[in-house]
Amino acid sequence: MTKIDDWSSPRPLGRRGPAVTALGLGCAPIGNLFSGVSDEDARATVDAAWDAGIRYFDTAPLYGHGVSERRVGRALRGRPRGEYVLSTKVGRVLRPAGPARTATIFTDVGDLEPEFDFSHDGIMRSFEASLTRLGTDRIDVALVHDPDAHEADALRTAFPTLLRLRDESVVGAVGCGMNQSAMLERFVERVDLDCVLLAGRYSLLDRSGADLLTRCAARGVGVIIGGVFNTGVLIDPDAHPTYDYAAATGAVLERARRLRDACRARGIPLGAAALQFAMRHPAVTTVLVGARSAAEVDLDVGFRARPLDDDLLAELARIQ
Repeated sequence: MTKIDDWSSPRPLGRRGPAVTALGLGCAPIGNLFSGVSDEDARATVDAAWDAGIRYFDTAPLYGHGVSERRVGRALRGRPRGEYVLSTKVGRVLRPAGPARTATIFTDVGDLEPEFDFSHDGIMRSFEASLTRLGTDRIDVALVHDPDAHEADALRTAFPTLLRLRDESVVGAVGCGMNQSAMLERFVERVDLDCVLLAGRYSLLDRSGADLLTRCAARGVGVIIGGVFNTGVLIDPDAHPTYDYAAATGAVLERARRLRDACRARGIPLGAAALQFAMRHPAVTTVLVGARSAAEVDLDVGFRARPLDDDLLAELARIQ
């Protein structure tokens, strides 16, 4: 097991947010995302992250229709509550498409129907259910989840509800998590947010979120980056030819291979460069890595610990 060292020192998530480690564990995979994960492997994944020094854990009701939250709650039970940061989300869940559908295996998004509820009552129901599944009395970071087609509802009811919970100290920080940057920029301007979670839009392959990061830095808003491997292609484009939750196009694969070859010439894994590219942006507070096993946690931590020169990152940034 690789153990992180000085970079594990927590840093504040925005002006008011809790202090988080530079690397966090994204817990969608242990909610059976794309393939099943046993309870034992899920627990081992969280334990491995803890043993490596990771103290930030992100989940959501969406991930396995509550499976991820329950597993995270069980794995963290007994850990000192003040020693880790827990984030979850409100507003988006997935429900079985038919009455016979099981909700415990979240393997095929096409077989599930998205359900959005950004009303005050919907947010409160979601929040209270998350507290129960996680076995905690507070959420350190509460994120409005993917309000792409519900911007007005998010502004009118979802954010005000969470901000009230923050005022009551039931929530430590309020933010929004999305796979796009344009709406997040508008939210940063209009809402008193502590943080944003930007997934897949600041990576070696997609830098469309760069302006958002600049805006967040100017306003003291913390930035959580997810999707730095763009769902696999930036680990190895041949072994994992998947980009943005779908089969990668030929153009994406060709560019990813050029990135990989440039890394190989320096003896650096592509995944290490992908992780550190995002992590070294001055506006980024923490980077989430999804893992479904202790071995994957060890791989990610190893990527972060790998010495990597700034000139290599500059070379990779020029590959178009």
